[in-house]
Amino acid sequence: MITGPLGLFAVILTTGLALVDDSVTGNDLAVAALLLAITVGVEVVILPFVVRRDGVTVVVTEIPMVLAFFFLPPVVVVLVFTIAALVGQLRRRLPPVKLWFNVARAAAATALAGVVLLALPPMRGVGPGTWGILFAAVATYTLATFVSVVGVFAVIQGLAAGREVVRTGYRMLLMTVGVNVAVGLIVLLVLKVTPWSALLVLGLAVVMLLMYRSYAQFLGQHRMLSELYDLSRAIGKGGQDGGLADDLLFRVRALVQAEYAALWLPAQGRHPEVLLSARVDDSGLLDVVPTPALVRARAQEAGGRTVAAGSRFEADDALRQALRESGVKDLIVTPLRSGKAVIGTLEVVNRLGDIGDFTSGHVRVLETIAAHAGVAVENSRLVDRLRYDAYHDGLTALANRRRITEALEESVIVRAPGEVVAVLLFDVDRLRDVNESLGHAAGDKLLAEVAKRLRAFAPPAALVGRVGGDEFVVTLRSESADAATLLAVELREQVRDPIKFGTLTIDVDTAVGVVVHPDHGSDPATLLQRADVATTAAKSVPGGVQLFSAGLESRSVRRLELAGDLRRALDNDELEVYFQPKVTLTDRRLVGVECLARWEHPAHGAVAPEDFVAVAEHTGQLGRLTEAVLKEGLRRCREWADADRPLSVAVNLSPRTLVDPGFPGRVDALLREYGVAPEQVTFEIKEDGVVGPNDRPLPTLRRLRDLGVRLSVDDFGTGYSSLSYLRRLPVHEVKIDRSFVQGMATDAGDLAIVRAVVALSLQFGLTVVAEGVESELTLELLKEMGCEIGQGFLFSRPLPYERLEAWFGARTEAEPTPLGEVRRLRAVT
Repeated sequence: MITGPLGLFAVILTTGLALVDDSVTGNDLAVAALLLAITVGVEVVILPFVVRRDGVTVVVTEIPMVLAFFFLPPVVVVLVFTIAALVGQLRRRLPPVKLWFNVARAAAATALAGVVLLALPPMRGVGPGTWGILFAAVATYTLATFVSVVGVFAVIQGLAAGREVVRTGYRMLLMTVGVNVAVGLIVLLVLKVTPWSALLVLGLAVVMLLMYRSYAQFLGQHRMLSELYDLSRAIGKGGQDGGLADDLLFRVRALVQAEYAALWLPAQGRHPEVLLSARVDDSGLLDVVPTPALVRARAQEAGGRTVAAGSRFEADDALRQALRESGVKDLIVTPLRSGKAVIGTLEVVNRLGDIGDFTSGHVRVLETIAAHAGVAVENSRLVDRLRYDAYHDGLTALANRRRITEALEESVIVRAPGEVVAVLLFDVDRLRDVNESLGHAAGDKLLAEVAKRLRAFAPPAALVGRVGGDEFVVTLRSESADAATLLAVELREQVRDPIKFGTLTIDVDTAVGVVVHPDHGSDPATLLQRADVATTAAKSVPGGVQLFSAGLESRSVRRLELAGDLRRALDNDELEVYFQPKVTLTDRRLVGVECLARWEHPAHGAVAPEDFVAVAEHTGQLGRLTEAVLKEGLRRCREWADADRPLSVAVNLSPRTLVDPGFPGRVDALLREYGVAPEQVTFEIKEDGVVGPNDRPLPTLRRLRDLGVRLSVDDFGTGYSSLSYLRRLPVHEVKIDRSFVQGMATDAGDLAIVRAVVALSLQFGLTVVAEGVESELTLELLKEMGCEIGQGFLFSRPLPYERLEAWFGARTEAEPTPLGEVRRLRAVT
């Protein structure tokens, strides 16, 4: 499309020139031969530049052309410069397409310049008129050459490439035309003065050639340094904002004029393998590069070394074979280092154009860039690691509290109509027991397994995080609060599968609190705080899942307020002890009382026992509370014994008290202080405090039994409900929970449970006490089963000491026995 028309155009113009001016002499041929030699020689000095894939060279042929057009006919000038172009292209070993294009271009441009020369007035002498004519002719040659090159790029690579050639070469065009024509005219003037000046001109030509070569090298070095400076700044900026690969690869490819520039980072830790490349024909980054695997492997050997292959470098047979198989002309692969470790490679493949191959200078340039890039990559990974650590939990790799908070902030801002933002807070049960029994490594394994299960079973759109030691959060958008609660139930069931620790299997249980936006809060802090409140409440409800309500928070806030008041109440003996009678079911004799703490708050009124007991547990005042109740019970027990009407006393113990190794010693001291026989004291412990896989309470229970006090399992049936545990517990008594006793008269299931507990307890030699006896029918059923003792509203409510004394007088009658007076109920209505 290009070469053919140019060649035809050159033939037509040259033929026309030959017809117009055929005055060629032998002297002209000698001058032509000399100028041909000079023209071939000056083509050694070229100014190269690359536009996309192709190289463009500027040659200083204008100087000999000025002389040729002055001394020779135009047709001879065309032949001289056509032959010179052919010789020059053959010397540079260009592909045939480019070779013939350049020959045709030189012929056409020279012929067009000859036509312009003939169209102008004849030259007379070497005055200014001749200068103008020669400048017009030579400028026509240069302009025609430039236009043909622009046309080639525009046709082959598009208009954008043509415009790029214009931007890159027009300044060089103006400069070279002006300088070269001026130098040529000076040489012409000198030669006209005396032919011997040719020797001076020859020396000047040599100097000019050296200057042009030095200038070309200077331009290349200046461009290289300028681009290296810009590249270093871009690498630093890219390493901070995450755009390192984009700036690095595009700039490196343009700097060394390569077809490919690639960055390869092998997989490291949580960072996956990265392969990015910039190719000359593409505007974006790719993930392909023809670098042979052998070259990349060698670049990582022995701590990393640069591997270069091509016509300018020595290479072994294996390396040459690898390049041939991958179709690579030449390449440079430089390792990226972090300290002494190789963290990747920076690669350039196939130098563009026909202006040469990669050289040792390019190796040094790439190694300089790689030194900056290696630091930038490591800094970028460090920043990424710090950013990751700032938003993720180190043990489970889940989002941490900061990430959850930020996600909730974004979620509550944008919410579709009819949906809620749900927060599900999971509290892992018995983590402390696992840490203390099996070690923190086992506890970490438990937490990691819970995290794995939550991440696996949570909906894809949910964000799972760990916000505390044993607390996990699942936040997501949901249809309603009921849907969120249902999801919490499902996730809790998925998490509950047992976990094996060697030969030991541990059940995983969680309590789940559920809150939703906008019903329960409008900001992350409030939602998480109320989710915590709901989770605390979930620990004491069947099913272990609790949706937040305002009542829960008011109760939590109230408990917080009560903490300081409870301490003052204990200091001032403001707590009161109530007593609930315990009666034998067969003959209705009063055998003892249960001591129950009561607190009348000056502002809040009566405080529920579960509230102030919970406050005492969380504020470290449980020991004082237990001791206050025990002292009052022992004091009254001593008074009743002194009055010759002995009654035993029962005191409730918290599971936390059972892990206090000093408690049995304090009990022994109090028994001695008040002079109460140990068998007159019963300690009641809730079932979940003594029945279970954890044996920590057993040493305390055994020491208490060794003191002679009685031990009772309270609220039996509501916890693990496994009677087999009773075989290894040092207890004397079982108290059946009121929920079964109250329903046994109307519910066959409750009746069966009570009957089984009574029968098996008697087989174990344990005393059975029934709580919640409120009707004669219930009493008769219990008597029939063999239950020995009962307490409940049928006999009496818990009473303060003064009212209990009145109850003694009104509801009981004395019955003398060898051991003292026994009180028997007169009647029960």
